[in-house]
Amino acid sequence: MKVFITRDIPEVAYKLLKKNSINFDYYKENRPIPKNILQKKVINSDALIPLLTEQIDSHLIDQMPNCKVIANYAVGYNNIDVEYAKSKKIFVTNTPDVLTESTADLTIALVLACARRLYEAERIVRLQKYKGWKPKMLLGVEMKGKVFGILGAGRVGSAVAARAYSFGSIIIYYDSQKNYDLESGFSAKKVTLNTLLRTSDFISIHLPLNKNTHHFLNKERLSLIKPTSILVNTARGEIIDESFLIKMLKKNKIRSAGFDVYENEPAISKELLKLNNVVLLPHIGSATEEARNGMAELAARNVINVLQGKEPITPVY
Repeated sequence: MKVFITRDIPEVAYKLLKKNSINFDYYKENRPIPKNILQKKVINSDALIPLLTEQIDSHLIDQMPNCKVIANYAVGYNNIDVEYAKSKKIFVTNTPDVLTESTADLTIALVLACARRLYEAERIVRLQKYKGWKPKMLLGVEMKGKVFGILGAGRVGSAVAARAYSFGSIIIYYDSQKNYDLESGFSAKKVTLNTLLRTSDFISIHLPLNKNTHHFLNKERLSLIKPTSILVNTARGEIIDESFLIKMLKKNKIRSAGFDVYENEPAISKELLKLNNVVLLPHIGSATEEARNGMAELAARNVINVLQGKEPITPVY
């Protein structure tokens, strides 16, 4: 059995594959693998472990006649043509749960960084412009008593809600389904999308990216947000019409925004880079030792199960 991995991932995955006598290879350079190299590498592979940076489309799937499982090293899988893989009887799996806590932690870190203007504050110190304490210097806002809107109340959204509740925030959420645990545990209230956008002081995005959520926050919906609100995105950049959000930020139609993901990632808008009322991170939502090791282990175990004739642990269909 042969497995190809599109980037070097934590050692735990390699140990598991070796233990189960499964051969593997991975792209050695620390950058996305060029498509022509990927096409050559996957030809004889029985399994593939890709990252979000790789588009596993129908053409590439056709290059893998022996492939039995595509184990995405991510919780999202918008980079894979799942329906086509399914038609070829190839399992597609992801890595849910193991990155929930790390992503939720980072989300709250972004919220606090925006609320307390940490980027501006740190820049003053680094540029040696700090001249002493002032009563009105860099006034931010507190989370206590504020309405915290969760856009997508799944695993990560629920974990963020729990953290926001501990800060004293009032939790509301928008989701296609009622989240009884969220309501009973954190007094959360399910509301319409327009209500969430109009009334939230903090909005945190936790929707999956698919054809229905691309530019889900479009011009019309973004325009509903209060000018005093803070918007944070640790899901997928394409969910927001980024160009219009930038216009809002430039005109102070929204207080600030925190980004861990971008619409044209890894490219970042030059206009966004110029703004002071944003906090910009390089897609590090799951960047903890615990989460990345857990992702590697789960991806490997999914591969091992399928290649041994068992059911995958976390199939996406």
